[in-house]
Amino acid sequence: MFIQTESTPNPASLKFLPGRDVLGDGTADFPTRDSAGKSPLAMRLFEIDGVSGVFFGPDFITVSKSGGEWPQLKPMILGVIMEHFTQGLPVIEGEAPKSSAAAEVYDAEDEEIVVQIKELLETRVRPAVAQDGGDIIFRGFEGKSGTVFLNLRGSCAGCPSSTATLKNGIENMLRHYIPEVNAVEAVAV
Repeated sequence: MFIQTESTPNPASLKFLPGRDVLGDGTADFPTRDSAGKSPLAMRLFEIDGVSGVFFGPDFITVSKSGGEWPQLKPMILGVIMEHFTQGLPVIEGEAPKSSAAAEVYDAEDEEIVVQIKELLETRVRPAVAQDGGDIIFRGFEGKSGTVFLNLRGSCAGCPSSTATLKNGIENMLRHYIPEVNAVEAVAV
């Protein structure tokens, strides 16, 4: 088994590509050791000193670190991932958590705008941020102020360039296509 690695815009995150499906469809975010209970793979990765977050995409794993250096952490992470997949263990036991499990907040009168926002996020934003080992999830829209609320996950969470991505990239694109959008803000779940 050969596992490729890719750097991400977040220096505290590294993307691992095992060359096979990880989740196949959807994503799963484990921002803490306590949140990883349903994932044997995430639990094993959190056993490595310095690992602070694990994110699963369709065909990749993003690992975030709180300490240590990648040259020391990377071989241990690769070993855990390789051992997990070669043993044929499940990535998540039971049903995978839904990537948009938190409630979306918006007024029913803004439904048409929200559909447009979600379509742009699905077709233009999420594929791009997945390439960087992360994900962005729609959380709400406030029609009065024109503010879109998004949740950043994986390498996007805590990334030094996430503010620039939100403001210069996502906000500008949404404002261009949807005149009712005035701002984009990141929210925690």
